[in-house]
Amino acid sequence: MKVFVTRKIPNRGIEMLRAAGHEVIVSSHDRVLTPEELVAGGQGADAVLAQLTDKITREVLKAWKPSVKIVANYAVGYDNIDAVAAKELGIIITNTPNVLTETVAEHTFALMLAIAHRVVEADKFMRAGKYTSWEPELLLGTDLSHKTLGIVGLGRIGARVAYHGAKGFDMSVIYYDIKRNEDFEKEVGATFRATPEEVFKEADFVSIHVPLLPTTRHLVNAERLHLMKPTSYLVNTSRGPIIDERALAEALRDKVIQGAAIDVFEHEPQMEPTLKDLDNVIVTPHIASATEETRQKMGEVAAKNIIAVLGNQKSLNPVT
Repeated sequence: MKVFVTRKIPNRGIEMLRAAGHEVIVSSHDRVLTPEELVAGGQGADAVLAQLTDKITREVLKAWKPSVKIVANYAVGYDNIDAVAAKELGIIITNTPNVLTETVAEHTFALMLAIAHRVVEADKFMRAGKYTSWEPELLLGTDLSHKTLGIVGLGRIGARVAYHGAKGFDMSVIYYDIKRNEDFEKEVGATFRATPEEVFKEADFVSIHVPLLPTTRHLVNAERLHLMKPTSYLVNTSRGPIIDERALAEALRDKVIQGAAIDVFEHEPQMEPTLKDLDNVIVTPHIASATEETRQKMGEVAAKNIIAVLGNQKSLNPVT
């Protein structure tokens, strides 16, 4: 059968699809496809392996019917796909959970450590030739150890970040989620908070791990930023629109909070222009899951879902 891959990905998943006997067509455009290109690429295909940057609307899905049986999203989140329309049209949507938990948690801590210890500022300082001698108060940062880590969204990744904080840095962990997890609380000594506001008020480091939903868009807004301590830090490796980016830039500029480190942006690939002029923010280009091991595993999971569905078996990771 025919599988359309919307963008070049690491080779292992592609090889699995071909080994299963399927014809694999990878888009020749190594960029985000337009709606027209998505429609053209998927028409006549039996399956589509899509990227989180592909805007798969109801119109695109309808154009792919009746041939496309499955859209395997090369990501955990699937807010780029009209899941309601897919269900109505009988198209299976799958994602790639579990395989990127460790990697994203590691990147979250890389950002947290880098902003607290002013690593990027120090790198720029050295490259500019400004270092002349050791100084007692040169580029003073902040310790993570024994501080309070606030987790907003205790899914797989949020839980892993909390575990690293508690077990690796002796941090006190508080968390907010729509569902309390008492087993997790016992495991890491975490404490539940009934509202996100409590986490923002108490934590020295706030790490965001909620999915993008209508209820989480701009969850981090000016009001909640002003609840935070002036010595606190915000980290986001979930989805960009969860933060009101302009409000964050203003809070950083006015020293409402000490700093922030973000991997995702409200209007990707653009970011709020004023962020680039601020020293108290670190920005990375949506690379929290970008390791060789994890990106290969994501391709494997997507391929396994496609192979199962095209073989008239149940998908491994259905979201519709």
